[in-house]
Amino acid sequence: MNRPSKPPRRRVDGVLLLDKPAGMTSNAALQKVRRLFNAAKAGHTGTLDPMATGLLPVCFGEATKFAGELLAADKRYAATVLLGVRTDTADAEGRVLETRPVAATREQVEAVLARFRGDIQQVPPMHSALKRDGRPLYEYARQGIELERAPRAVTIHSLDLVGFEGDRIKFDVDCSKGTYVRTLAQDIGEALGCGGHLVALRRTRIGSLRLEAAVTIEALEAMPPEARNALLQPADTLLATLPRLDLDVDATQRFVRGQAVRAGQQGLIAGQLRVYAADGRFLGLGRAAADGLVAPARLVAIILEK
Repeated sequence: MNRPSKPPRRRVDGVLLLDKPAGMTSNAALQKVRRLFNAAKAGHTGTLDPMATGLLPVCFGEATKFAGELLAADKRYAATVLLGVRTDTADAEGRVLETRPVAATREQVEAVLARFRGDIQQVPPMHSALKRDGRPLYEYARQGIELERAPRAVTIHSLDLVGFEGDRIKFDVDCSKGTYVRTLAQDIGEALGCGGHLVALRRTRIGSLRLEAAVTIEALEAMPPEARNALLQPADTLLATLPRLDLDVDATQRFVRGQAVRAGQQGLIAGQLRVYAADGRFLGLGRAAADGLVAPARLVAIILEK
């Protein structure tokens, strides 16, 4: 008996802001959403650990070209730390290594949090995807191998205590790329003299994208296809924090053919730009030089087809 053939994947372009549930890997969430949209091409921007929830932008089609830009963006999280218990992964998924009594006061917690604001050094956890000799650190950790890791500079823009009761701390943190919140939780516990580990994490912001605009998988499943499509945001949503450059008709034609164009804007700063055609269409990512020339970096294929 022949099985019914699956419908061919369709071209989908845009960005979906997903509220990832706990207990699911970022890739599993991506694949589930991709099937719901029956999309030919999809990717996500910035992995969340399975225990973590919150904002996971899913990119379809042409938007996948710009997904990497969010990796460098600042992020905001709501975190909960359990004091007095240290684990080998610095979070609730790890093996308990040690328990200690907790005698911290709210004033002590506030004083310790103040020490972690600004530019700090973090030692990356062994249970991470950072590579050593071509292998992720978590592979060594699973074999019981502990490697020396050099501290890395990260920036904690804000760190606010939002709750403290007994052995649990709740805080909101706004941080730079490369920050491990579970390492931050562990280090805060050590600074309080009792140890600690991360028991809950929710990402609430990436760059200019916010959790308030995100949708759950359950909500997507309950929607008709037309309603799902209406949730997609344009690809340039991923570049909203970059300066905007609008080209005239002549410059538009040359830019989409791969030629550098003169910006014609005073005070243009060298670096990346989101570039738009004379009619307002998004063209792609440009790179401005100090002399005012802007070269194409990544173009939207839809524009080239018109």
